[in-house]
Parts: sequence; structure tokens; C-alpha cells
Amino acid sequence: MIDIHSHILPFMDDGAADLTAALAMAQDANNDGITTVVATPHHANGVYMNPAGGIIPAVQMLNDKLREAGNPLQVLAGQEIRLYGDLLDDLERGELLTLAGSRYILLEMPSSRVPRNMEEVCHELIIQGYVPVIAHPERNAEIAGDPAKLERLIELGALGQLTAQSLAGTFGSKLQKLSMDLCRRGTIQVIASDAHDSVNRPFKLSEAYEVVKKEWGATAFDVFLQNAQNITRNNEVIRAIPLQTKTQLHKLFGFFSRKG
Repeated sequence: MIDIHSHILPFMDDGAADLTAALAMAQDANNDGITTVVATPHHANGVYMNPAGGIIPAVQMLNDKLREAGNPLQVLAGQEIRLYGDLLDDLERGELLTLAGSRYILLEMPSSRVPRNMEEVCHELIIQGYVPVIAHPERNAEIAGDPAKLERLIELGALGQLTAQSLAGTFGSKLQKLSMDLCRRGTIQVIASDAHDSVNRPFKLSEAYEVVKKEWGATAFDVFLQNAQNITRNNEVIRAIPLQTKTQLHKLFGFFSRKG
């Protein structure tokens, strides 16, 4: 598995507090079946500022420490960028990072609302050849109340990134139900951990993928897996995820049972 959203870099934000914590997270990722993690420290969210120049050497340092520890996990560079006024200018100045050097850029909205200029910024990024990836939209209060606001962003050309623990039910049944609804609406194209530590916000990406397989079948499972890889390799993402219903899965299972 590939994880495109994590806070594994030490000393950067509210993720790994130090190198020991980062190495513990890396071991957790490896144990969960994750081979590659994009480090996406918060940037310009009102608390943390992590311009590109500080992230790239930190990623290299962590990869070196992982090799010394015998952990095969690969860490790639990125940012979780809160929408802010100078975003487009800072991107042009080279202060912002896309995900693993691709055209995909991870954007975060405030938890309470969808910024008034969100559509405008997404549109401008798309014109410039970037693809906005909307981080954890299920945790945005305005989208929770009106999912059509996320649908409009996806129609513009953005992608939706769902948090693994939201889908797995770790954050409660209400958020899990909303997460599944957003998937059914076609507004989610990739699942990521948004891991912050080994205890309260761990990776647990495999649990979310098991929910996908159980609810919607192996094809959806494979497409979500492939989309995470497509982002890190700068390939096209599959936007329409084939979600089979439980009824369809039961009929399919019954068909093959009868054939046997």
C-alpha cells in the first residue's frame, strides 16, 4: 500500500514529536503493509509553517535513518497546504511542494467551512496543470451538511482524499456513514491515513481497505490502491470508482456458488 498523507516527519508539526516517534511510526507503517509514505507536514494552517526548503532535507534524513534501522519504508516529500491568500504566488516561487513531485497537490480546508475562494483556487491550479487533492473532506462541517459542495469541486477536476480511520469507524459511526456516502457520491478517489503518531492517530490503512473490500468488492479495493500509486507516479487517477453494492456482491457470490 501507498499512503499519500502522513505527518511522519519529526519536529515539523503536531505529528511525530521526535526521531524516535518517527521511527516508531515507520515501523507501524511497515507492519500495516505500507511500502511508501508521502510526508505531508502542515503548512500555513495558522500554527505551522513548513516551506519546501525545510521538508526536502528532513525527508532525506528520515530515509537515511530508516535504512540504518533496516526498515524498507520509503518516505517521499509533500505538504498539507491550508488554503491561504498567497498560495498561488508561493507555489510559483517554489515554496510549496506537490505530492512526491507530481502534479497532485494536497489542500486542506478549515474544519468549519469551505472557503469562499475554494473553487477559484482549484480552478486556477487546474489551469496551471495541477490537480488539487482535497484532504479529509468528511471532516469539514460545511461539506458534511451539504456534500454537493464537494461534488462541485470534484466536477471542476479536484480529487477527494478520505481519511482511513473515518472509513474504518474509528472516529465514530456518524463520520463513517458520511464517509461511505461521499464514496457512493463519487467524490472520493483516494484513501490515506493522515497518521500523526502510533497511538491516537496511527496509520491503520489496511483497516479502511478491508471496509472497502467488504462493502464494495475487490475491484473498488484495487482501484483505490492503484490511485494512491498513480498519484505518487504522476499518472492519471481513476475518477469513477466502481462501487458494487452488497446486494450485487451477494448475487455475484450466489452465481458462482451455483456454478460450483
